Amino acid sequence: MPIQTPIHNRRTKSTRIRSVRWVMGGLLSTFVIAAVYTHGFATQSFAAPTKPEVRYPAEDASAVLAARKQAQLKTADQFKVFYQFHFEDKLTDSGIDFVNRIVDDAGKNYQKAHYDHGNGIAVADVDGDGLYDIYFLSQTGGNQLWKNLGGGKFKNITEEAGVGVPGRISVSAAFADIDNDGDPDLLVTTVRGGNILFENDSHGHFRDITQESGISGALHSSGAVFFDYDHDGLLDLLICNVGRYTGERKGDQGQYLALSDAFSGHMFPERYEFPVLYRNLGHNRFKDVTAEAGLKPVGWSGDATFTDLNGDGWPQLYFLNMMGANHFYENHQGKFSEETKRYFPRTSWGAMGIKFFDYDNDGRLDLFVTDMHSDMWKDVDWKEEKKKASTPPAEDFLMGPASSFVFGNSLYHNLGAQKFEEVSDRMGVENYWPWGPSIGDLNADGWQDIFIASSMNFPFRYGINSVLLNNRGQKFLDSEFLLGVEPRHGGRTHTPWFDLDCSKVTSDSEKYLQDPCQGQKGTITVMSSLGTRAAAIFDLDNDGDLDIVTNDFNSAPQILVSNLSEKHRIHWLKVKLVGTTSNRDGLGATVRVTAGGRTLMQFHDGKSGYLSQSSLPLYFGLGDAERIDRVEVNWPSGHKQTLTKDLRANEVLQITETK
Repeated sequence: MPIQTPIHNRRTKSTRIRSVRWVMGGLLSTFVIAAVYTHGFATQSFAAPTKPEVRYPAEDASAVLAARKQAQLKTADQFKVFYQFHFEDKLTDSGIDFVNRIVDDAGKNYQKAHYDHGNGIAVADVDGDGLYDIYFLSQTGGNQLWKNLGGGKFKNITEEAGVGVPGRISVSAAFADIDNDGDPDLLVTTVRGGNILFENDSHGHFRDITQESGISGALHSSGAVFFDYDHDGLLDLLICNVGRYTGERKGDQGQYLALSDAFSGHMFPERYEFPVLYRNLGHNRFKDVTAEAGLKPVGWSGDATFTDLNGDGWPQLYFLNMMGANHFYENHQGKFSEETKRYFPRTSWGAMGIKFFDYDNDGRLDLFVTDMHSDMWKDVDWKEEKKKASTPPAEDFLMGPASSFVFGNSLYHNLGAQKFEEVSDRMGVENYWPWGPSIGDLNADGWQDIFIASSMNFPFRYGINSVLLNNRGQKFLDSEFLLGVEPRHGGRTHTPWFDLDCSKVTSDSEKYLQDPCQGQKGTITVMSSLGTRAAAIFDLDNDGDLDIVTNDFNSAPQILVSNLSEKHRIHWLKVKLVGTTSNRDGLGATVRVTAGGRTLMQFHDGKSGYLSQSSLPLYFGLGDAERIDRVEVNWPSGHKQTLTKDLRANEVLQITETK
């Protein structure tokens, strides 16, 4: 398979910069190709093909997957935690027939551009019935909201809810209560279509309030984060913008066509589009306060999150940069200053996903960052996927010296006193083609585990999603084959991507057009590897264990339902926060649960996965502990609240902030 490597022309600095490209890029627009979508993708039942189906690349992944599974089985003696449970894809049973649909620049007019970053997935109880509903985002065809009916069944309520957003290229979503009325409102970002703010009427019907809200701009928007940066009890909004990777020409789907040098766009300062911070003024009105707050991180920021590393209640911000240095900002009572080097001297160069969580239960927040773009320099054998990327390109492409970057995932262990140690290799969290992490205690043992939505699609080989079980804070162990998460869909690794008329493929065509047509005549269906972009972990069926729902690129999602509660006696606690002086969602609160002689800590940021912020209770696995001794909440208002009575395992504990 051809590898993707930046090619540098050394004649002059100008031509050197402008000749950086990615091998395998290129337009297919001169060919008559039609993307193929069928309802059968969602139900996984396929009609007999009317034309030959040809995989590209041609590799058969089954042998490799079998070898990977056997290799993982041999590591079972390393596990000190329970792993004898499985996930089963219950997509058909769920009734969900959503299919993620892509723009042509990621399909039939394949361009190496940021459209292939895909979409998020967000979860919230939109109608207050105690069941958590799923919002799937798509680039074309509109988004879909699926109501949880209980028992693992769902119903499409997109039209009645009014959140379809047809005709725009959606990217991410964030659920949060912007008006403190007790229901989750919704923000959706798009590529140059303007971002949309919806107000919930408390019954799961949404009204578009974008125009009157003051949220404006039609940029290459990406991740969105709700948080209360100024301690006024109202949730403010941060929107990340990637940078200009499209031109002014439009395609047939209404999308702006990608620039041919999109993936070197970070080298051109004039293409930067900076994040925007909106202050919530109340009454659903927002004001752009980016400049006065002191925020201007340089780079292509696809996502961000907030945290409270020093415990003062003022949320700090971490901005990812998908091609260059990341940025960490301290918050000084509403004014920000960059302090990246003091906390994180080296950051992941191709950062894509992020989560602060306490992986070793020492009471301090650690940081996990996934790095996608460092894995685009070279294709590696699956046995090398746990290693960092090697042979980085020249520093002009890196936008800094190689010594200042981690070329792969980063796991920063919090040592206290604002000191961090990067331990990703030691802790086993490196993987290949990662988008973003979703964090949850999958085996309910009190140690937070990691699901990493991973892999690429056309024109790349099949890549796996990663499940990393936390081995009591000592190491993360690869578990996706042990737990039945891989391979996807019971062994299906490919999906129809587009139709290709081989009579129109010439010797000048790109290799990924010529290869599928070898020995073929007429029109064929090119089959692409499946690939996941985002995921959310939550208790989908209310049986006490955590399930996983994905948003796969140009395909149906996965509804991965756990059988942990059937295989093992588990103890858990779900904590739902209700702020009064603080914002209603309690975003920014720190919760500590003491049970069985140990204290578990979580920071409530709503960050549920790549390009996703959800409104979910905090889930604490309690291991063998049947009794809960104490629950403490540090609210963002500064209030501290302690509960010691009537605490029972295997229940939802709603905590309302005392005034």
